[in-house]
Amino acid sequence: MSDHCHHQQRPTARTAASATVHCLTGCSIGEFAGLALGVHLGWPATTTMIVATLLAFISGFALTLIPIMRDRGLSFSQAWKIVWIGETVSITVMEIAMNFTDYQMGGMNVTSLADNWFWISFVFALSAGFAAAFPVNWWLLSRNLKNCH
Repeated sequence: MSDHCHHQQRPTARTAASATVHCLTGCSIGEFAGLALGVHLGWPATTTMIVATLLAFISGFALTLIPIMRDRGLSFSQAWKIVWIGETVSITVMEIAMNFTDYQMGGMNVTSLADNWFWISFVFALSAGFAAAFPVNWWLLSRNLKNCH
């Protein structure tokens, strides 16, 4: 993470998009794992969403915390203090949009990962997550509540 980005007064669309893509990458890893488990094991949609969301938070935070701890030589608690507000808000908005879209499209209710509808719904959910989180990340960056990546 570069210092010029963290101290920037007005984020650019590129900066906000970069932060959103970074968040989406972390979220999509956990989201996919949760959806795959839920579909494979035949869980109800609610259980699938809960597990997918928990895993998205874990992977989203890991993708942010690990590089900050490594690059800055910080402890977990020091890194957590830097990122928890911005990441929590960003991941929450992204997960609401992704789960809503996937649920509405029926992707988490298919019976197999080989079903095309699982993948189609997941792609639309990713798009919805980006679209919902982009303005939120822009706002968080402009208030120095989020670090860009």
